[in-house]
Amino acid sequence: MRLNVPRLDEDEFDAVREVLASGMLTQGRQAQELEEAVRGVAQTGYAAAVSSATTGLHLTLVALGIEAGDEVVMPAFSFPATANVVVQQGATPVFVDIDPVTFNIAPEQIEAAMTSRTKAIMPVHAFGLCADMDAVNDVASRHGVPVIEDAACALGGLYRGRPAGSLAAAGVFSFHPRKIITTAEGGMITTDDVELAERIAVLRAHGAVRGELYMEFVEAGFNYRLSDVHAAIGLAQMRKFPAIVEGRRARAAALSERLLGAEGVRTPTEPSGVSHTYQSYVVLLADDIDRDGVIRSMRARGIETTLGTYGMHLQPYFTGRFGDQSARLAHATRAHRQALTLPLYPQLTHDDLDLIAEALAASTAENRI
Repeated sequence: MRLNVPRLDEDEFDAVREVLASGMLTQGRQAQELEEAVRGVAQTGYAAAVSSATTGLHLTLVALGIEAGDEVVMPAFSFPATANVVVQQGATPVFVDIDPVTFNIAPEQIEAAMTSRTKAIMPVHAFGLCADMDAVNDVASRHGVPVIEDAACALGGLYRGRPAGSLAAAGVFSFHPRKIITTAEGGMITTDDVELAERIAVLRAHGAVRGELYMEFVEAGFNYRLSDVHAAIGLAQMRKFPAIVEGRRARAAALSERLLGAEGVRTPTEPSGVSHTYQSYVVLLADDIDRDGVIRSMRARGIETTLGTYGMHLQPYFTGRFGDQSARLAHATRAHRQALTLPLYPQLTHDDLDLIAEALAASTAENRI
């Protein structure tokens, strides 16, 4: 049983065939329509399709003027792309610990991590659960710095009635095959800031502004565009989008019910007023369970699992650069070692969910330390 299986059918195949037959393959009408579709979900004024969430985050940092010597505050628990894009700008990622229940950035620790060099805060909506954005934005507002949502996992997520991607200066979604919808590879930046949107549009396409006959290059930009081939897949996915989110939430509730009372297993939480997309279904194992042993035991039973995500501060590059921060970032350190992602996608049957719960119970029992 795979960790995730994108929900694909003939709609996606037909959409790609149509683009290939047209001969118009690079970013064009399909990408524009995908931007409109995502803009509608995020309820923002603007959306820009990009080649990945990673390039989207990088492009947003550039457009906001983040440069060498600046600092960007972020949670320590995330896929390393969150920090890598900051490093690529010559800036410094500053890691903050997480809330041990939600896996999201602990807002009460942000201010202590800020300095005169702090130029942005980048919360991550862990596994599709929106961070406490009111608290994050309050700190940012008092210090006059922008907030960028790393909303890679959170398309369709809600925070107090407001959609992910609309909760800060900009939001960035991922369309990797493990995300809510997929374009194979791709992403989207959303914003309500017209000036930011215009700069992103220029930087995304080589820094060019198109005139009547040819382009003029006004910035040292990037080629971060999304092809119409990829966008066509995304448009077909967006037609399934409500059912995909509903299916993930229903399977998550059913799996949590099956794991009630499971010894040493804490299931995901959904705080009041926040709607989880369950891009990943991540449990936290007790300290006396060997998480990596559980992954191996589940694999032996034919079920793919993996760690939750990464304690970025524990990765060799960041340890070498910043030293050992594991004690200061205790909750992120524990999550890196004890969080476990279980299979979750709308195609799972009730029998599949039973099998996951039974296999997890057996695997945790086998791997008590």
